[in-house]
Amino acid sequence: MTLLNASRGMSLATALVLASGVAQAQAPLASWNDGASKQAIVDFVARVSQEGGPDYVHPSERIAVFDNDGTLWSEQPVYVQLAFAMDRVKAMAPEHPEWKDTQPFKAVLENDVAALAASGEKGLMELLAATHAGMSTEEFSAVANQWIRSARHPKTGELYTGMTFQPMLELLQYLRENRFKTFIVSGGGIDFMRPWAYEVYGIPPEQVVGSQIKVSYEVKDGVPTLMREPGIHLNDDKAVKPVGIHYHIGHRPIAAFGNSDGDYQMLEWTTSGPGPRLGMIVHHDDGEREVAYDRGSHIGGLAKGLDDAGAKGWHLISVKDDWSCVFRYACAPGR
Repeated sequence: MTLLNASRGMSLATALVLASGVAQAQAPLASWNDGASKQAIVDFVARVSQEGGPDYVHPSERIAVFDNDGTLWSEQPVYVQLAFAMDRVKAMAPEHPEWKDTQPFKAVLENDVAALAASGEKGLMELLAATHAGMSTEEFSAVANQWIRSARHPKTGELYTGMTFQPMLELLQYLRENRFKTFIVSGGGIDFMRPWAYEVYGIPPEQVVGSQIKVSYEVKDGVPTLMREPGIHLNDDKAVKPVGIHYHIGHRPIAAFGNSDGDYQMLEWTTSGPGPRLGMIVHHDDGEREVAYDRGSHIGGLAKGLDDAGAKGWHLISVKDDWSCVFRYACAPGR
């Protein structure tokens, strides 16, 4: 049974507890410190939920979108999906002896981060083609599902699913309790996230928007099959994020949450619409409990969003000041 099917087989109450990582008896946004960010969220939800009020938004239009990497879970020291691709290279290497002398595979096998970075986008596309294509969508889902069950963060040793941000899990649940529909809108692969997003975030597969590999329909041995092919169908990052939202959701969101300049256009498009709007950026400014990074970072770089947040009316969520605890694993009772 997959993670997705297992969670759907549980009672709704149990699934929601898994998704939030905390007992529902706790107060909403329990891991958020009292301050401007928490108040902005509470005030916005109250405004759009008050029937008869000037800012009331019908539940069908209460759509909130969330970037994934760096917004809902850790993206340091490497994107989780890149870690997945690297592990796939190592697992597949015995079948490809030529990789030990061919970049970027050689860099992965030798754990040469500098050489891997030097391969750039071209090298990344080669890795994705080799590790993400040439199989059915069902086969890939099973591989991704199996990996996420056991893969661990290289620095903390915790499962990657434990490296989700507890305050953001609480925010997802708080919004849903107030009849919002929550979506992931990520530059990460849509088929990488869909198998486990419901159990980890409480977000079903149809509410995941992400980058897409090319897929074709074939009948193999009499069985209709969707096959993953080399090549990118949609790179859901930066200016493409609003396009992906349009294609998949069909509504302009009223709230958007990101952490990097890759989310700039999603925030800009969301908050420029009519009526009440909320845009928030997770600012990674806590070097003790997490990693402090923004300008100049090769992963999750934040410069333009940091400069323009005030003028755009976007709220900066300070990891250091706004969150009483950071990671799901560290916020668990007894940790």
